[in-house]
Amino acid sequence: MDLAVWRSFVTVCRLGSLSAAAVELHHTQSAVSRQIAGLEQHLGVELLERHARGVRPTAAGEVFRRHALATLDEADRALRAVRDVRDGARDRPLAVGATPSLAAGIVPEAVRALLDEAGPLRWSLRPGLTAALHERVLAGDLDVAVVTDAPPGLPHEPRLVRRFLGLDEMVVALPAGHPRAGGGPVDVGGLAGETWAEDDAGSAALLRQHAARAGVTVRVGLAAADLPGKLALVATGHAVALIPGVLARALRPDVTTARLVGAPTRGIYAIAPRRDAHPSVGPLLVRLGAAFGGPA
Repeated sequence: MDLAVWRSFVTVCRLGSLSAAAVELHHTQSAVSRQIAGLEQHLGVELLERHARGVRPTAAGEVFRRHALATLDEADRALRAVRDVRDGARDRPLAVGATPSLAAGIVPEAVRALLDEAGPLRWSLRPGLTAALHERVLAGDLDVAVVTDAPPGLPHEPRLVRRFLGLDEMVVALPAGHPRAGGGPVDVGGLAGETWAEDDAGSAALLRQHAARAGVTVRVGLAAADLPGKLALVATGHAVALIPGVLARALRPDVTTARLVGAPTRGIYAIAPRRDAHPSVGPLLVRLGAAFGGPA
């Protein structure tokens, strides 16, 4: 079978739309439709069903999608491995993933320290949430990712090495000039009357758990699409927000922070494949550990 057709099918399933997949794949919609129809004819079963907003895999289609995705991931790894042999390990780019707060400071700083010590290295930084980064390391898209155990947690995966880097204490982000800014640690009960903004379920869970332990309820009244959006709501005085402590030094000037009494924490981990590790992963882990107070 032509793996390009498999890739088209997987893309259609991910986007839920033939037209959107055609745009991403730089094909016409009719070409993608013909590819799917040919695949269905070859397999003798319908793989997609239409609904009001697009298409979704049938039961057979979902089974095929999972196996196709694994096959495509392995094919991509094979191509990268051959290129690495051709180009030499020193020329192999390092693909680094990180959650948004860690991508905003800690991880780039650690890579900078690595480059200053070891010399030039082609590398890329790909932000994402922990669950997605975990899957991308497993798939071979990332050589290493810096993630957290915030809800819903970090899966245990024997195919990956997991290294604990340190604990990150959550803080509350406040607009500059807020009455609670600049003082000592704040009890969350003193902020119970505030509107809170959140951008993901994990952070919201930490906030609600912390408030429950303090015997208060907080009102998450505003939702943001991402971390910059949450900080924009804080900066403009619409809300306060729970944010990672590692982000504090990278904040925009119209946002400040205050520590919380009994603040919630999250563990920070680096994950990498057990096999075929990039030669720069080990040295980078040393620099990341140093950033959290470990030995350099």
